[in-house]
Amino acid sequence: MMRVSSLHIYPVKGARAVNCDQATTHARGFCNDRRWLVTDADYRFLTQRECPALAQLIALPGTQDLSLSFEGCGEFTVASPESGERSSITIWKDRVGALRASADADAWLSDALGRAVRLYYMDDAATRDTSGRWGAPAPVSFADGYPFLITTTQSLEALNQEIACGGGAAVGMERFRPNIVIDADRSWAEDYWKVIKIGDVTFDLAKPCVRCVVTTKDQRTGESLGKEPLKSLGRIRRSTHPELSGALFGWNATPGNQGEVRVGDAVEVVEDRPEGWPLA
Repeated sequence: MMRVSSLHIYPVKGARAVNCDQATTHARGFCNDRRWLVTDADYRFLTQRECPALAQLIALPGTQDLSLSFEGCGEFTVASPESGERSSITIWKDRVGALRASADADAWLSDALGRAVRLYYMDDAATRDTSGRWGAPAPVSFADGYPFLITTTQSLEALNQEIACGGGAAVGMERFRPNIVIDADRSWAEDYWKVIKIGDVTFDLAKPCVRCVVTTKDQRTGESLGKEPLKSLGRIRRSTHPELSGALFGWNATPGNQGEVRVGDAVEVVEDRPEGWPLA
């Protein structure tokens, strides 16, 4: 039987993962997942692509606040704003009206990351939707494009075998920054899932995730570690879909309903995708 192996949230987009034994699904994603965002002075979002030091930022959500820590800078607690200055910030092609955390939070975070930044919060009044290209538009947080990223341990094992054949070192699942990791019955099984059920929650798998340079970075230091896993993914997982190009690992998904998901929960395939996904 397939089961959930691990669960993860990322309270601040681009910062370190927080591992969870259980998590609550909402339309935008797991509770407390990527509701905070770091921007530059021009209100444009930052990730480890432009700011590798984000990998060293630890963010732990509280009931109404966020605790930040960074080696050499101590700790800082910022309240989740309920009102105040709302700015139009840019994430990819979207403009989102988000609440500014505070000037003090900006100053502390700028010192920690070594560049001028601002911290914003997506409250319930802020709106952002998926593109609608791969299904009906759905609410989403500050995630790259979809509320959830689902991966499997068996697919990582298959990828690491390919990396080893090329003389490289195995990579960990943390490089792919998933929300839900599943112990599946075979590698790349997720290519053939359309709808799955975990506990009482269903997930619609919209499309595979095209991977970027963040997968080559150490998720504790932000240091670049070479060309893997992108080099090997380019050999064995290159999409040939006319509207989706790139190296693939994991699937983007939207929830069908709200509920609790726990490590160890059984995973059921509710609807198949018989054709899989076209690969080179």
